[in-house]
Amino acid sequence: MIVAVRSGCKADIWIACPPVMTTAPRQLVVIGDSGVYGWGDPEGGGWCERLRRQWMTMPSAPVVYGLGIRGDGLERVAQRWQQEWSCRGELRRQKPDGLLLSVGLNDSARVGRLDGRQQLSAEAFRFGLEQLLAAMTPATQVMVMGLSVVDEAVMPFADCLWYSNEAVAIHEAQLEETCLEADVPFLSLHRAMAAEPDWLTWLEPDGIHLNSTGHYWIHQRLQGWKPLLNWAGLEPHRQFTPTI
Repeated sequence: MIVAVRSGCKADIWIACPPVMTTAPRQLVVIGDSGVYGWGDPEGGGWCERLRRQWMTMPSAPVVYGLGIRGDGLERVAQRWQQEWSCRGELRRQKPDGLLLSVGLNDSARVGRLDGRQQLSAEAFRFGLEQLLAAMTPATQVMVMGLSVVDEAVMPFADCLWYSNEAVAIHEAQLEETCLEADVPFLSLHRAMAAEPDWLTWLEPDGIHLNSTGHYWIHQRLQGWKPLLNWAGLEPHRQFTPTI
């Protein structure tokens, strides 16, 4: 671009300037519960924050907005997603290009006692998820994550909520099957995490929140998840030994 610079004499001085960048980076909105918020990881801020910091070092990587609220379940995410997603397009009349959904753990919990009612039964969870994906997918590229493990031995959480790996696995199955039907990319977590020999050491004493090592493990899974990397236009990141 050529611009004129006013000098002290009558003639203007014309100089060449680099072109102004008009293309904004893509935005990824990550919405969900305390896992998205990063609770339990004072070192890295959680798997979402680790992803945000990593992508900040890559000039072409998308911008990550982590929108996690502790205690959120499917119904509360369904109430807030559209307003929070739509206002983060950064430019006028633009909307974020992608949305990563991470919710369901709190819905699986039983209230009051070990055999109490679930906050959201598997059937109700699936129905609500179908409605939510039907609203999201026409608006943006949606990707969905699975659920993490829990330590049943320290239940109940907050003296009133009973989490179990059996219930978590059933809710993750609803996530996976619904995403398959809706042609939405899904990252399974629960089965793979439970197969790790040290998974119990990846949890906070409360039994439901991941600690820094657990958040690191999920971050590593995301670095190799092709649907996310393909959407972001990035290459898979090499695995390396954690330094936590």
